[in-house]
Amino acid sequence: MKTLFTIAMAGLLATSTLASNSNEDLMALSTASAKFKKVNVLLKEGIGKAKVAILDEDGKMLHQRKVNVKDQQVIVPYDLNEMPCGEYQVKITTEDEEVTYKVETFERKKIIDEYPLAAYGKKVDDQTINLSVFGLTEPGVRVKVRHEDSDAILHSERINVSEGFTKDFKLQGLSPEEVYLEVTDSKGRMKILHF
Repeated sequence: MKTLFTIAMAGLLATSTLASNSNEDLMALSTASAKFKKVNVLLKEGIGKAKVAILDEDGKMLHQRKVNVKDQQVIVPYDLNEMPCGEYQVKITTEDEEVTYKVETFERKKIIDEYPLAAYGKKVDDQTINLSVFGLTEPGVRVKVRHEDSDAILHSERINVSEGFTKDFKLQGLSPEEVYLEVTDSKGRMKILHF
């Protein structure tokens, strides 16, 4: 009786080990990752026929497709730009196994350096020009007033504000058409303004 019980326990352990190994095999042969609002599912060779499904965080199926992975890996892309940011599930199912991954999508934040310098100039009167600079993240803007014909620097100053500013420049003996502004922020972004 003791021997029969031992054999039954060994058989039960072997069966549960096989079930957990098959799940680990599918996990070893697949991955799911999100970058911004794009989800990529990588299926390595040897999986065979599989279903790949995207589910929302409540488990509601949003999309499912069948793939057949033969002798080379396959990447199954999903574009979730039309969906809200958040947590999604990627379910991969084969004939013998099933694995679920959780991925989280998020918006790509624009880096301020990707934007041009927002500097604008206008003629106020026959001897005054106005400069407006917006969207700064660090203080320090170098403004050079240059002569239009010779490029000589007529005036130069550093303005140390962190968000933006507006300033009038009085020209002595020159009209706005005879000068231009060279505006450079602390990140090296530059804008030339002609009048």
